[in-house]
Amino acid sequence: MEQLGQAQQNDNYAKNILNNIKNYKHYTVKSDILMGRSNPPVPYVPQGDLRRTILHIYHDTAANGAHFGRNTTLHKMKQRYFWPSMYKGINNCIKSCILCAQFNPRRQKPPGTLKPIKPPDGVWQLVSMDFHGPINPTSQRGNKYIISFTDILSKFVVTKAVRDNTVQTVVIFLKEDIIAKFGTPRCMLTDNETHFISTVTNELFKPICITHLYSTSYHPQTNGQIERYNSTMDAKIQGERC
Repeated sequence: MEQLGQAQQNDNYAKNILNNIKNYKHYTVKSDILMGRSNPPVPYVPQGDLRRTILHIYHDTAANGAHFGRNTTLHKMKQRYFWPSMYKGINNCIKSCILCAQFNPRRQKPPGTLKPIKPPDGVWQLVSMDFHGPINPTSQRGNKYIISFTDILSKFVVTKAVRDNTVQTVVIFLKEDIIAKFGTPRCMLTDNETHFISTVTNELFKPICITHLYSTSYHPQTNGQIERYNSTMDAKIQGERC
């Protein structure tokens, strides 16, 4: 807070408001620190190095940011800090982030190529599952893949780090981490890789009446929620390495 107070003393914009605080309804003063009038009030951050440092901490570092998107980053920062045009500053920061550009693909589908899946009527009516990896470096436990399972309606996600992407891993994950804990879903959407279309998985699905749907390997965006989650994981993993 001392560093913030010093930065405000060196900022002409902040000094002008402090000297005429009655004329600025969006600001208040607490312990000689200029605050944005929110609930609770949060300190104003002047333009300059301190503002850039805060942006870096909340967007780039694993502990706070890990390369989340504009709205998530803004929501977290507004709880602690304030400055005019904060939305614009965060947006410009994210647009210039190389890792975000690399790991966050465009969300709009190319015109005329993909058909959206009809929204389910309730939770656990339509779920999706996918493997992500191999991820380097391998974890200390030898895990180099992440298997993800998402309920399409609620966006509830279950993930698990695993050593391989074999059909045996799929079956164990479904039995122990999904069905035993949350019950049996009605329809499951996966790609058509071998680990999802084998006889073993079909033998698991058939007696418990799971309908198996496929998204094409050439258009994985059909399984959109998992793809978005994978992009988020990529950014977080890269952020932890920085």
